[in-house]
Order: sequence, then structure tokens, then C-alpha cells
Amino acid sequence: MQLELQAKRQADEVPDLLLLVEHPDVLTIGRRSSAKQNILRDEMPVFEVERGGDVTYHGPGQLVGYPIIKLSEEERDLHAYLRHLEDGLLSICAQYGLEAGRKKEFTGAWIAGERKIASIGIAVRRWVTLHGFALNVSTALERFAAINPCGLDATVMTSIAHETGRAITVEEVKPLAAQAMGDALGRNFIRREP
Repeated sequence: MQLELQAKRQADEVPDLLLLVEHPDVLTIGRRSSAKQNILRDEMPVFEVERGGDVTYHGPGQLVGYPIIKLSEEERDLHAYLRHLEDGLLSICAQYGLEAGRKKEFTGAWIAGERKIASIGIAVRRWVTLHGFALNVSTALERFAAINPCGLDATVMTSIAHETGRAITVEEVKPLAAQAMGDALGRNFIRREP
């Protein structure tokens, strides 16, 4: 679906989009050649995808966002684009009273520089983006034990629910994410149900 929508965005047949989804248990492997060695247990489906990065877990309780946007000439700096995605993630965390930040060596969002709450992996073709971010809302953190997420030890992973001690749903976070990512990316994402 992302590839189809990316092609439509390249042809200006659709506006900029932000797909917000919750996947069943699945592992995705990016283009990094060492990614497969970071799968520790073969217990869920594995998909190779065109994004950058290593192996990532997606599953229930995790909000996955796929911005499919056409970058203008002024926006064609992929490091800046990654920082904008991080800005959106940090804003979402702040709305739950969490002081999240960046970690110099890694993209994503971190709590106290030690616990990773969100991961990012992108791809860009003809200046239209796909793939994006995975924010752990109420993810079962033990599911990360099947991998070294992004090449890291699974114990670094955390979630909004774990950090706040409250029950939080992906559906609750979706409108906040749409607004935060829209603000960070300079877009106005309008919510539409499939």
C-alpha cells in the first residue's frame, strides 16, 4: 500500500498522507546488511523492507506512522527530516508528561537517554517519503526479546504506558500523533478512516 501511495504522491494524484496503523506481531528488516543477525528467536513473521536501519519489532500496542509526503526543494535534507520526525515523537511524549529526548548515536526518542520509546526508519524515492516511526504506546515489551532492536539490547525498550504507569491505547494516541507530526512536518493531516 505504501509503495502504491508513494507512486500516486509522486504523480500528485494524492495529497501528503500520514498512515497510522497498529500491526500484528511482525519483524521488519531494513537495508543494513547485519540486520538478520539481530534476530534472536524465530517466532514471528519476518519481512525485508526498503527502509534504512536494522531489525524492528511491530505489534499490538505500538503506533506505527508512515508519512508519505513530497519533500519540497527546501525540505530535501534527510537529516532534517529525521529530526522533524523526532520532534513529533517528543511532542507526543510531552503530552503524557514524559521528558523524552534524542540520543546522539541513534535516531528515535529516548527517555532519560537510556530507554528507547520510539524508533525511526525511512526510505525516500524521487523525494517522496515512506516508512517512518514506531511509537511504543502499550507494547508488550517482552516481545522485543526476540531481537536486538536496532542492534541494541531489548531491555532498552520502553513504552508510554510503562513510563506513566497508566493504561493507554493506540486509538487514544492517534489524533495526538496526527497533530504532532503535522506540526513537526509543516503539514495538516486530516483524519480519514479506511
